[in-house]
Amino acid sequence: MSIKMICSDIDGTLLQYGRQKLEGEIFDQIRALHDRGILFCPASGRQYTSLRLLFEPVADCCVFLCENGGVLFKDEQCIAENPMPRALAEEIAHDLWERSDGQGEVMLSGQNCAYLMERGLGMLDRIKFIGNRYQIIHDPAEVPEEIVKTSVYLHAGVEKYVDRFVPRWQQANCAVAGPYWIDTTTANKGVGVQSLCRVLGIAPDEVMAFGDNFNDVSMLDIVDTPYIMDSAAPALRARYPLHTPRPEDVLRDFLAK
Repeated sequence: MSIKMICSDIDGTLLQYGRQKLEGEIFDQIRALHDRGILFCPASGRQYTSLRLLFEPVADCCVFLCENGGVLFKDEQCIAENPMPRALAEEIAHDLWERSDGQGEVMLSGQNCAYLMERGLGMLDRIKFIGNRYQIIHDPAEVPEEIVKTSVYLHAGVEKYVDRFVPRWQQANCAVAGPYWIDTTTANKGVGVQSLCRVLGIAPDEVMAFGDNFNDVSMLDIVDTPYIMDSAAPALRARYPLHTPRPEDVLRDFLAK
């Protein structure tokens, strides 16, 4: 099968942690893929506004898998949404808030807005840094739309809280999403890719994907050509035989064929 879509995680994969902008090579590569009829899909826990801004020079060449598969956009339109059951999303939000020792801040994600329960520990600065739309709330019940993802930001790092939250909320695909984030959603990146494939008429074995963390596993497991970053955890590097330091290196070779 030929490759018809290439999906890539953003933070820790295309964009190293702490950086705000992508560099030029990936934009040229996305244009070259588009010229060959191959779609590029940023696949991220970020919201659409942030992703669109990040890929602005080539946004019209992309489809967007947002909120870990909770929301999918093409041509500036939402083409699919996978919301959480409302009661479950609110229950998880209360649990993340109450059992994080006063160290966790909670974000509930709508279709294109982040609703923040914050303690002044850095989450708001992070949300501003990546360009999300946001609104401050004090209770999950204040979210005025369907919730697609519930997350906790842990300013001192996730290590202490992985065993506390990840097993408890497996029904909501709870997973580490970065050095400071744990995410829950009844969708996941794999569900999002499958939804995109169904809408676009592409088979999963016609997809290549890149990721670096545990919330990428569902996506990497269903595609024909999964790449894991050299910087990923040892368990992930052992799980996938194809490794790379940068997606751009693989795409350069792919486009040279």
